[in-house]
Amino acid sequence: MTTADGANARPTPEVLCIGETMAMVTPADARPVAGAEMFTITPGGAESNLAQYLAEMGLATAWVSALGADPLGDRILAALEATGIDTRWVSRDPEANTAVYVKDPGAGVYYYRRGSAASRLGPEHVAGWPVRTARWVHVSGITPALSPSCRALLPAVLDAAAHSGAGVSFDVNYRPALWPAEEAARTLRPLADRADVVLVGRDEAETLWQTPAAEDIAALFPGAGRVVVKDGDVEAVEVDRTAGAGGEILTRLPARRVDVVEPVGAGDAFGAGYLIALLRGDAATDRLAMGHSLAAWVLGSPHDNRPGHGPHVRD
Repeated sequence: MTTADGANARPTPEVLCIGETMAMVTPADARPVAGAEMFTITPGGAESNLAQYLAEMGLATAWVSALGADPLGDRILAALEATGIDTRWVSRDPEANTAVYVKDPGAGVYYYRRGSAASRLGPEHVAGWPVRTARWVHVSGITPALSPSCRALLPAVLDAAAHSGAGVSFDVNYRPALWPAEEAARTLRPLADRADVVLVGRDEAETLWQTPAAEDIAALFPGAGRVVVKDGDVEAVEVDRTAGAGGEILTRLPARRVDVVEPVGAGDAFGAGYLIALLRGDAATDRLAMGHSLAAWVLGSPHDNRPGHGPHVRD
């Protein structure tokens, strides 16, 4: 793999978002794939979705990953660079393809990512990334599901962040199409427990660990300073242990009422809103409110990512 040139052209990023982005293929007229004739191709990936919101809100944000040395990789890179994301640490692999996923309206999502460029990333790549100078690093539970080398990658990222003092957020982001629940549960819990912030859906926690209540979910990750449980259209709950003395502060905030156009991408948007508020020092209720605000914004759109929320919006 070769890394993009121009490493000194921009300031060092404040936030790193590490994970695979795919070429998302969607019928332009919302027909089923079998009968559609026109399609759109846009970037699709949890970590780069989150990175776009952070960049829009004015945070110097880099997306770190690998793409194939192919036209789909070119397209993804150009689209993400246009949003203000720093892509200097995205490598291009001439021996592997950019991953693809196809959204089939009414039927589901189909992934074509086995053997992709990003799946070939491993712990040996971390030394070339600016983890030691970042304020914050964001990762998700999707990455260790991609390959054995990616499963070894996340502990190396967490080690580097711990050594440098960077904060870490870990979105569990369980994808049943990528691996069995038993394997995911066994792998993701100790990784997430090393993060400063764990973001987890109430439904996925129940699937993985048979734990439906927010307080019990937080107890799964005793090492995390904050655990945020997203309960869809019901509420979000933050359990905060950062005050010390072994205490916990629990904050709940109901979700906003919104006419849902499509739910995909709302979790990434919530995570972005929460992290934006956390990094600017907002209080717990404001952190959850910002998460709800961005999630509601995306739920009103057919796209995984919806720009335009704006840096002036605080809740």
